[in-house]
Amino acid sequence: MSDTSYKRHIAKTITWRLIGTLDTILLSWLITGDAFVGLKIGLVETVTKMALYFFHERVWYKINLSKNGRILASRKRHLAKTFTWRGVGTLDTILISWIITGNPLTGLKIGFAEVVTKMVLYYLHERAWYTIDFGLEKRRNNAA
Repeated sequence: MSDTSYKRHIAKTITWRLIGTLDTILLSWLITGDAFVGLKIGLVETVTKMALYFFHERVWYKINLSKNGRILASRKRHLAKTFTWRGVGTLDTILISWIITGNPLTGLKIGFAEVVTKMVLYYLHERAWYTIDFGLEKRRNNAA
């Protein structure tokens, strides 16, 4: 495994977190009616989700190698990653929202509101990153 794959996963982590945090802040604000609560939930998630997302990427990198060491990429793989990440992400959102608001129902509302928006956004993020060679020496070298 090359060092560039780590750089790729870190870059993907940062870009996804920017998108995800904005979505969380907006949904939390709309559901609670309090912009400050939305901002608190979004900022706490920035820390927890970046760590969780990085490890999610590393796991998928390790379990999705073909026999010749190339990453298997397909729409099915991206959909599977979308669902596994959303499960981890939703649980994290529910817990953080519950802790910050003190209301488990609010945590559930925010978490489940994110399911649809985040899955669509995540899938689009995965497809966009699939077109980028950054951190994929083998794909870049094989194309040359």
